[in-house]
Amino acid sequence: MVKRSKSSDRWLQRQRKDYFVRQAQEGGHVSRAHFKLEQLDQRFKLVRSRSRILELGAAPGGWTHYLEQRASQGLLIAVDPLPITSAEATHAISGLAGEAEVDDAIDRILDNRSLDLVLSDMAPKISGVRTVDQARAMDLADIALHGASKWLRRGGSMAIKAFQGEGLEAWLKARKTEFERVQMTKPKASRPESREVFIVALGFKGVEAPEIE
Repeated sequence: MVKRSKSSDRWLQRQRKDYFVRQAQEGGHVSRAHFKLEQLDQRFKLVRSRSRILELGAAPGGWTHYLEQRASQGLLIAVDPLPITSAEATHAISGLAGEAEVDDAIDRILDNRSLDLVLSDMAPKISGVRTVDQARAMDLADIALHGASKWLRRGGSMAIKAFQGEGLEAWLKARKTEFERVQMTKPKASRPESREVFIVALGFKGVEAPEIE
């Protein structure tokens, strides 16, 4: 028998105790992430039945499953290099957000149409070095922002995962020139000890984002 590490044991114990993990299992949801998006949607009214949506960092499919139910008459494009659990009608793209091949695939699917909503649940691979991890997280926020500036309609919305740390406040402030309303929030389904937060930006003004350095 393979002996589990202490960190693995702690993770398993936390999973067993986690209310939202249990709710996801009992409700047949792909993951507890379902409840994060559900709570954001309930508060900010992000998703409508005919919404055209781009979801970045979609694997394993917790948000995808929620969006398929809520935007059943709309268009959903889900992007991730890892396998995504999705329905046949969902346009699942295997690749990294921001890559030219992925952008080209999104352009073909949209066929000159714009999006109502850009979502990102992307997170960096954790190295354990906080400054490095925060820099990677901010890079992912910029990738999501460029997706919004490229395809989002005027008046559209964006909601992305971010992590509290250096650079986030300045990044948040800059978005207020591009959206009518910008807010940082932490859903109840996010673990209290996590630095994870979500940036919700409503009312896109059609302002192009600055180039990624």
